[in-house]
Amino acid sequence: MKDISVYLVVMNEEKNIRRVLDSLKGFEDIVIVDSGSQDRTLDIAKEYTQRIYHKAWDGMAAQKEYAKSLCQHDWVLNLDADEELTSELGEQIAQLIILDDYNGASIPIREHFMGARIHDKTKKNSHIRLFRKSQGAYGDERFHESPTVQGAIKQLSGEINHYGEVSVEVKVDKVNRYSSGKALDKFEKGKRSSVLKLLLVFPIMFIKSYFLKRNCLNGRRGFISSMVNAFYAFLKEAKLYEREVNDDI
Repeated sequence: MKDISVYLVVMNEEKNIRRVLDSLKGFEDIVIVDSGSQDRTLDIAKEYTQRIYHKAWDGMAAQKEYAKSLCQHDWVLNLDADEELTSELGEQIAQLIILDDYNGASIPIREHFMGARIHDKTKKNSHIRLFRKSQGAYGDERFHESPTVQGAIKQLSGEINHYGEVSVEVKVDKVNRYSSGKALDKFEKGKRSSVLKLLLVFPIMFIKSYFLKRNCLNGRRGFISSMVNAFYAFLKEAKLYEREVNDDI
């Protein structure tokens, strides 16, 4: 596509990056910002694009804002190295950017956990990944960063495949890192922990993930995933309380 840029923030993604870049072969402007890869990530990336840059890690939102600034076109699409653009989504994007009705699009993410993709009826999370560069910007979040976009947002049905959670170990490691960052974000913004939330957040989030989002359709994988999702919610609250305790010492 000639009127849209794609940008990726990567580090040590030799196992994944070829898949995502193969799915982007129709795009002419692909920007990759590397944060210090020590494997073959950059060698593989050079087979697809010469627009490769280095920026020392400064938080995901800052990395993505920098990568976005390097894009040649106003319409920009963000993908992670462990993701994949589906053909259906590519067609919807091509149609959307022709219109002047929207400044961005929210895109569903199809998770793959422990080697299997989630059931079609499991509710997927959607994120703004496509938007006009002139109308969107990232904040200062350490994780789960999402651009704030001015104007109308279109909900697309085409999906991004996400393959990152290949094992329980990988998912738990991600949960541990992300919960630390989210707790710090909350603490720095003056938010404080709640005893009631500490008690109730785990069972509530398990019910939401397993039943309301229909992870129950994914068998034992769905049960395990929902337990870890609930633990993530609990860890955010526990680590926020930990920061308060340490701050008082």
